[in-house]
Amino acid sequence: MYKRFLKRLLDLILAIIAFPFWLLILVIVGPIIYFQDKGSIFYNAPRLGMNGKVFKMYKFRSMKMNAPDLRNEDGSTFNAEDDPRLTRIGKFIRKTSLDETPQLLNIIKGDMSIIGPRPDLPEHLELYEGNEERKLEIRPGVTGYNQAYFRNTVPWKERIQNDIYYIDHLSWWLDIKIFFKTAISVLKHEDIYVTDKNSNQSSDMGM
Repeated sequence: MYKRFLKRLLDLILAIIAFPFWLLILVIVGPIIYFQDKGSIFYNAPRLGMNGKVFKMYKFRSMKMNAPDLRNEDGSTFNAEDDPRLTRIGKFIRKTSLDETPQLLNIIKGDMSIIGPRPDLPEHLELYEGNEERKLEIRPGVTGYNQAYFRNTVPWKERIQNDIYYIDHLSWWLDIKIFFKTAISVLKHEDIYVTDKNSNQSSDMGM
């Protein structure tokens, strides 16, 4: 009941309530992003959604226009506190997770849930092995079990198994715990960037 109906209903209600507050963030942050390098405010990233459907995930742009794409050795997106691709405002919105707030629009559209597996890149579909494609059984989330408890401290393949664990144990109570654990992690700025032991930089993906 919760997984099939109530979760989506709660997502929609909470997203609509939060929307006016997000508009205030947009009015403040949007012009700063634009005037720093006269570039676009948003970064629209293609991502894998439920059942493998590709959708555009919205983010505030935190990197310079036409910044080179970088990935970690495991294929996940590269990020680091001293990343030279970040703009000045980009460092702030990345550290405070404000760059993720436009995904409120994805929730309203039905592409995403407040809580669920973080969406992968479309090309990652070809890299899934064994049961890893199971992470596509539900809508991806703005935050999730992995982000709340591990964030960027574990390799991509381990994150997928954490996502599958969440799907197998999905409940209203688990979502509540994830929501508040995420809030604490964001306020403390915990585990925002991948540590050296968990990432080796290779070429391609960013923003």
